[in-house]
Amino acid sequence: MSTLQSPKTITFISRSTPYGSGRAKACLDMVLSAAAFEQKINLVFMDDGVWQLQTAQKPKSIDAKDLSAALSALPLFDVNNIFAESESLSARDLDPASLAIGVKACNAEAIAVLIRESDVVYQL
Repeated sequence: MSTLQSPKTITFISRSTPYGSGRAKACLDMVLSAAAFEQKINLVFMDDGVWQLQTAQKPKSIDAKDLSAALSALPLFDVNNIFAESESLSARDLDPASLAIGVKACNAEAIAVLIRESDVVYQL
């Protein structure tokens, strides 16, 4: 007789700029893969990772692929717990209301609680 395991809470922390390395794309790929297995996903953007949320990016000018399509696909995979550290947004003059996707702006304390309550945490 098999037993069903309840989904784990997996938190992904994206700290990298959208371009210049493969970390941002790798994080999004991991998020989408985990979501396909019906896990509870939290996605947190911190530090330079908040630049991924900026609208009107022009990655073709540096011969890179636009990550915004993957960001807009997150709700299709039931990834709805998307957070951005408010201190990181403020330090980069990014307004949460004008980002490419809807996020919940949280201070560092709230994110620390989120991390503590997670079963698994990945940081890229």
